[in-house]
Amino acid sequence: MFVGHYGPSFAIRAVRPEIPLWVLFVAAQLVDIAWVTLVLAGIEKVRIVAGITAANPLDLYYMPYTHSLVAALLWSIAAAVVCRLVFRWKGWGAAAWVGAAVLSHWVLDFLVHRPDLPLYGNTAKVGLGLWNYVGISLVLEVVVLLSGVWMYLAKTRGLTTVGRCGPMVFVVLMLAVQIATLVAPLPPSPATVAASGLGAYLAFAAVAGWIDRRRVPVGGVAGVS
Repeated sequence: MFVGHYGPSFAIRAVRPEIPLWVLFVAAQLVDIAWVTLVLAGIEKVRIVAGITAANPLDLYYMPYTHSLVAALLWSIAAAVVCRLVFRWKGWGAAAWVGAAVLSHWVLDFLVHRPDLPLYGNTAKVGLGLWNYVGISLVLEVVVLLSGVWMYLAKTRGLTTVGRCGPMVFVVLMLAVQIATLVAPLPPSPATVAASGLGAYLAFAAVAGWIDRRRVPVGGVAGVS
């Protein structure tokens, strides 16, 4: 799962318009942002194995600190606490939604990963394995993403040309990147995967924030801080 992770970001922004979209983009990929950081640090491990799944060549054999269910729960709680106590958001409601965005990552990964997601530590691994079916996994990505975008567009309106046209242009770009990852040659190393992933996550969050600042909620809303 890649761009599908952003579907919940758009959906949560629609129901909780006081939360900036870029925050939800970071939240939705926080688990993977932590993962690429730990891979680059040599703490979590990944191998490139051609054909390990039809859609993804990564053997994700050791990632207990980011992709176990227990770890994902802890990351989601930590994100909510940071929003509430460090950023001093008002109340726990919006912060809890950020935590939900973080946890959604594991839930969506469960659908597509082969059984490499630990429930705790590096054991009891699960995953439904939809990455073994390229067409099905791609349709799932598109449906989850577009469902969230539809909710977002219904609950916000553009103030400028960027605000009005930007979301759909951005979605087309995201889907193009998704398809490119399916047809690209094998990456040369795990470090390349991690570095390119980190760049994509940060770039997507920045673009989302740029567009989102040019849209406003229908009816207006107070900020979270």
